Amino acid sequence: MAVTEVARKSAISEAEWDTRVNLAMLYRVIAKLRMTDLIHTHLSARIPGEEDTFLINNYGEMFDEVTASSLTKMDMDGNVIGDGDFNSAGFCIHSGIYIARPDVMCVTHLHTKACVAVSAQECGLLPLSQHSLSPLMTMAYHDYEGPATDLSERESLGRDIGDKFCLMLRNHGSLCAGRTIPECFHFTYYFDTACQIQIDAMAAGNVREIPADVVAESHKRYRENFTSLELGERAWEGLRRQLARDGADYAI
Repeated sequence: MAVTEVARKSAISEAEWDTRVNLAMLYRVIAKLRMTDLIHTHLSARIPGEEDTFLINNYGEMFDEVTASSLTKMDMDGNVIGDGDFNSAGFCIHSGIYIARPDVMCVTHLHTKACVAVSAQECGLLPLSQHSLSPLMTMAYHDYEGPATDLSERESLGRDIGDKFCLMLRNHGSLCAGRTIPECFHFTYYFDTACQIQIDAMAAGNVREIPADVVAESHKRYRENFTSLELGERAWEGLRRQLARDGADYAI
């Protein structure tokens, strides 16, 4: 380990460094899955024991450039702690969720083509696939209010997400929350995949929804598994191994 890295890590808590590494990994995973929009979307994580602060990407970095040490640390008032910069819309959206939801430790906001397309459909996300059942179990909607640079929108974001973990931002994209980073990724992945399937199925025509009683029974089973904090953990560790094989340098 380089001397500079040792010095950097010694200046912060173990909890913060672990959060930095896992959040940087999330950026690399989202980049690998081609779910980015240049520099215009953002992922964040709250630091355990420092609930009034969170980490977010240094504005201007591409997702495949983000490292644990390059992340920007800031508080809920928009003050940067240390070095770094941030996207004002990112601050508004992420701080709004964290203020409203003390249980949330990670937030993703994406503009994938599929999510934006479904967000523009009056019907919203439909139960057309098994992939849709996880996000639909915990789905809410937020009407478009502009580019999210007005801090007054924090209140409506918090109100609209309620106790859910997936928020469809109408005419805008997706927002997912999680009690852990792997859990947040789980919802993010299935939200986006379900939207892709919906757009493809509707383009083909003659779609068939999953019967309401099957949806209800599936959600009952999903909620039984949702009581733990292990949702998404196995896939997350598989992705970690995959990035290691690729030689990804996010943990620096």
